[in-house]
Amino acid sequence: MDILVVDDEPYIQRSLSFVLRKEGFQVEVASNGEEGLKKARELKPKVILLDVMMPKLNGFNTCRAIKSDNELKESYVILLTGKGQEIDKERAIKEGANEFMSKPFSPKEIVTKIRTILGVPK
Repeated sequence: MDILVVDDEPYIQRSLSFVLRKEGFQVEVASNGEEGLKKARELKPKVILLDVMMPKLNGFNTCRAIKSDNELKESYVILLTGKGQEIDKERAIKEGANEFMSKPFSPKEIVTKIRTILGVPK
């Protein structure tokens, strides 16, 4: 499994999964932190795109759980948020996120970043 997109906004799920699949990546989606954590444990994705503001389990707590799991801690976690405040970036790093991106973002930017992370040439 290449990528897990965890976001409660259907538009974000559809747009990211469409663009990433078009580029040849295997993509799975989840609608909240609990579902995302469950799918991450099942699928062991290489990259997890994780929204911060979600029901049931927010992105910070989901990230902490992922990075605390010996089978998942090597997954590359990118936290996505509509709030790009410095305190959120600091918390993202504290919880173990590899990167922090503010919404809105360019799907092309995400593809380029994931290709770099996975070492996949264009």
